[in-house]
Amino acid sequence: MFTPKIPPPDTAPTPGTSLVPPLTGLVHPPACTCHHTPNVPAPVPAAPPAGPAVRFTPGSLLVAAAGGTAVVLVVGTVLVSMLLAVAITAASVAVCAVVLRSLLNRPNNR
Repeated sequence: MFTPKIPPPDTAPTPGTSLVPPLTGLVHPPACTCHHTPNVPAPVPAAPPAGPAVRFTPGSLLVAAAGGTAVVLVVGTVLVSMLLAVAITAASVAVCAVVLRSLLNRPNNR
């Protein structure tokens, strides 16, 4: 079952021959039969070399740095407040679990 199947010597290809015949003499028909000249678009004139798209002045660099700092501070504040909200929620759930456990373990001692 796991032994390789070798073809008999009379059907095996010789090392110098190929199983794929060469593609000679094939002629493709034209896409259409209307014998017109193809439309060649007019050449597009080259655009003049453009300078840098954004030019920074010292004032604009200062504004960009201040804006980046403000974005970092706002995002940091939001993330810290979300972390604080999760921590407060976890602490309150833990306190509620302790209170419920104590109430359910000793129902006669109210």
